[in-house]
Amino acid sequence: MAATLSQPDGCACSKEPAHKPPPPAREPARDGPRLAILSRDPSEDPMAELWDPLAPEFVRDPYACYARLRSEDPVHYVETPGFRFFLVTRYEDVLAVLRDPAYSAQKFPEQLVADAMAGPDPSFAALARAVSGMMLIKDPPDHTRLRALVSKAFTPRVVEGLRARIEAIVDELLDGAAKAGGMDAIGEFAAPLPVIVIAELLGVPAADREKFKRWSDEMVPFIDGTLRASGLVQAARGAQALEAYFRDFIEVRRKDPRSDLMSGLIAAHERDDALSQTELVATAILLLGAGHETTTNLIGNGLLALLRHPREWGRLRREPGLVKSAVEELLRFDSPVQLTSRIPRRDVTLRGCRMAAGVEVNVVLGAANRDPLEFPDADRLDLARAENRHVAFGHGPHFCLGAPLARLEAQVAFSRLVERFPSLRAASQEESRRPGLVLRGLAALPVFF
Repeated sequence: MAATLSQPDGCACSKEPAHKPPPPAREPARDGPRLAILSRDPSEDPMAELWDPLAPEFVRDPYACYARLRSEDPVHYVETPGFRFFLVTRYEDVLAVLRDPAYSAQKFPEQLVADAMAGPDPSFAALARAVSGMMLIKDPPDHTRLRALVSKAFTPRVVEGLRARIEAIVDELLDGAAKAGGMDAIGEFAAPLPVIVIAELLGVPAADREKFKRWSDEMVPFIDGTLRASGLVQAARGAQALEAYFRDFIEVRRKDPRSDLMSGLIAAHERDDALSQTELVATAILLLGAGHETTTNLIGNGLLALLRHPREWGRLRREPGLVKSAVEELLRFDSPVQLTSRIPRRDVTLRGCRMAAGVEVNVVLGAANRDPLEFPDADRLDLARAENRHVAFGHGPHFCLGAPLARLEAQVAFSRLVERFPSLRAASQEESRRPGLVLRGLAALPVFF
């Protein structure tokens, strides 16, 4: 690693040559994380030991690491065998990157697609198609076109019309838990709730929910960057199964259209070829995955935070009208999505750090949401926090399309939990976290009533 050169505002950048290599070729999947974050010699870079996102202590609590990065090296350069990238951790810098068209959302996944296509199993092509057709990883004008087709289903007004149905689903899930005197708040509540909601929006039959949830879960590690070579075939076959399912389902809906979202997308496809068949299938897969994974993490992380801050739990119980503000604070405090990636189209400079075109830039949403320059007393959970302009849903053109739905589901979930189970408590002080580079969530959260 090159020696460091002091820069303004605490930016410890590598000297120019270290920032100007050709874009690195990502290594094909191997027996290790796809993004192999390996510790470097601290004598060469004192900050190197900080960023180890798959280490157990980081998985438990990344926020101490984020605080040091924000303070000491807010545009942090990481170089490991086969990989090099930047980490951007300050709130104002995260906003700057996400709204600047100089940074592409599309170039990063092109390498994911290349990795998938290089795989030995025929199902890898399905994985590549699923990734490449998603609006999440497209730039304008394709992103604008695809987003416009789906956005009408997720406006606040349309989503508010789902409230009664979401309340009924929540009550049904909690009725079963009440009889048992407790539940795994993830497996029996936070996970099934958004799956049921998005399945009904898409028009997917109830009998098929369990299997497409399983297929979607198999793909998550590939997107999240934690996949090991031994699981890549499983992820690809999950994508292949989802692709086959939605191709068949599209044919069913084409012959028998309903009022669901999938029928609307099919109509757009046939009316003016507004999206290709590959994009149609990829959009369905994205809505399924994004429609449940992040909301599950929001509810799970939020409930754990409330249980660890009993005064705030009691506050919400006494003041149920706080629930909207509470959900925003829970999103900020322990964000379900921790980072997102961009690639500079040209050489750019941020806080005196020169970032070469083509080198990955990871903006750390979880770090930005704890930035004390934007959020006073940022490490304190305050359900009534004012001016809470968090970036848990991202920022700019790729701001989360499903944010209104995720907010409503979480609001109903927490309202019902404090109302029905005011004495709810965790069954254990131990935390069951799932390791992840992008997503932050719990594997399980046993609770008693």
